[in-house]
Amino acid sequence: MESMVDKVNLSIYKGKRVFITGHTGFKGTWLTSVLTFLEAFTAGFSLNPCTDPSHFNLLGNKSNSTISDISNSAILLEKMLQFQPEIVFHLAAQPLVRESYLDPLNTYQTNVIGTLNLLEAVRKCTSVKAVVIITTDKVYENMEWIYPYRENDKLGGYDMYSSSKACTEILTHSFQRSFFNLEKYKITHQVLIASARAGNVIGGGDWSKDRLIPDLIKATLSGEKTIIRNPLSIRPWQHVLDCLQGYLLLGKALLEEKKEFAEAWNFSPHAFESKTVQEVSDIAKKVWPSIEVEIEENEANHHEAGLLKLDSSKSIFHLNWNSKWNTQEAIEETILWYKKFYLEKEVITEQQIVKFFNL
Repeated sequence: MESMVDKVNLSIYKGKRVFITGHTGFKGTWLTSVLTFLEAFTAGFSLNPCTDPSHFNLLGNKSNSTISDISNSAILLEKMLQFQPEIVFHLAAQPLVRESYLDPLNTYQTNVIGTLNLLEAVRKCTSVKAVVIITTDKVYENMEWIYPYRENDKLGGYDMYSSSKACTEILTHSFQRSFFNLEKYKITHQVLIASARAGNVIGGGDWSKDRLIPDLIKATLSGEKTIIRNPLSIRPWQHVLDCLQGYLLLGKALLEEKKEFAEAWNFSPHAFESKTVQEVSDIAKKVWPSIEVEIEENEANHHEAGLLKLDSSKSIFHLNWNSKWNTQEAIEETILWYKKFYLEKEVITEQQIVKFFNL
């Protein structure tokens, strides 16, 4: 284990105290598992898992876990002061576009005010040296053009989820300039803050609503076809471990006191790797032949972008980040996780982490 930690260039996390909000969610459970693999000490703060089954319950590691709402600023601060983290990964969010139409108030309360609560707690917890705020590729004002978006492109967001995450980016930048100004780093404060924007993240253990691969799996297990309403929508699909590797490399740079990294970063596959919903379904079917889909015209009034690509050049060149699994491999590994779980009653999260970091 120790020698492999050295291999992955993330040995800085060994023995570090890491606070994770949203640790019961899809990415949060994988991040906690990766940090355990890296021999870090973790503490989590999140709501109960919202699905059954849940990756969090399957993994069973519930030490230093606080079940609470990110809107509860008093408990959040209390837990952070108790744990005294050196770095914080903020993943707690209302992450679903359709849910943001149904409950826009809660979406903003969680994504914007929740982030403000987190940043206020950081301001009062003097052990913290680095913060990585997780947003989304949907923070950009999407013109649906063929050009990938760079970190300095205009923020926007058509739906309430996207706009709440764009607001989170603005809030983070404003909070940094107001309280953790880079010009005063190491003079009046010791905190570096960065944000991370990633595309459609896939992987085992996700049972969220309105996500393509979980929908494919649920329908297949029920002996039904999956209804596909936007087969030509193009997205930058990537495996959760590739995404998390980017977050961890960014956090590493902040822990190494490289203040030039305290800004926004894209983590996405190369533009040519982007695939349509139909193409993803076709690859999934090759791994699990029982998967069947049916195309149905989208009659919903909810807007959904047909094309979205990110430019990750900055992360590639400055963080030395790149996808280890291309899009096809990411889909194959994801479907394999579900096949192992449902057909062989085996959770292969740890095995996939070892496989990924041993590449």
